[in-house]
Amino acid sequence: MWRRALRARAPRRARSQAAGRCCWSCGAPLGSGAAGPGFCPSCRALQPPEPRADLFGVLGCPRGFSVDLARLRQRFLALQRSLHPDRFSRRPQAERGFSEQHAALINLAYGTLRSPLSRGLYLLELRGVELAAGSDAEAEPGFLAEVLELNEQLAAADSEASLAGLERLLAAKQEALVQEVSRAFEQDDLHKARRLLGKMKYFANLEEKVKEKKAPS
Repeated sequence: MWRRALRARAPRRARSQAAGRCCWSCGAPLGSGAAGPGFCPSCRALQPPEPRADLFGVLGCPRGFSVDLARLRQRFLALQRSLHPDRFSRRPQAERGFSEQHAALINLAYGTLRSPLSRGLYLLELRGVELAAGSDAEAEPGFLAEVLELNEQLAAADSEASLAGLERLLAAKQEALVQEVSRAFEQDDLHKARRLLGKMKYFANLEEKVKEKKAPS
């Protein structure tokens, strides 16, 4: 799911040496990245991204639902600067290709982890749990009635003030769910986390509808 944006493949030599963690250019063993993330500590050649990189690891943050968004963005911007394709315009073709792959992976990681909903869904995916089309939230009649009422409020909203009020209401509901999801992950209750994320997805869809209705036609 989270890998669809990364279709480019490394050259055969790079792919074969990646498994042994050796530099594709000079053949030196790759250590802990003394020359910087993604670089060979010996010749400083840019290396290809890990085939199935953990998005938390890409941005250097611990795997978990609670993240420091300011540090996440700081790390994202730093990696963008150091691995941007423009910095490799005069480097060998292989490195230019690797820089594009890194840039795509960094953008994917940041886009996924900065949002509580996509971050939670990604954590579930890492644990082998998917949010099915018929989510657990749909089995709660009270919740479905709440969603129906909110949709009716949206349909009836005919002013900027009423739309803004609905937007604030949805934001408050999402914030409350974020706190519950955080506790569910702390308790390793994946079933509860999945159910709560299903609710967040419903509210996120409503938030998008509010934005669309607010946008000038």
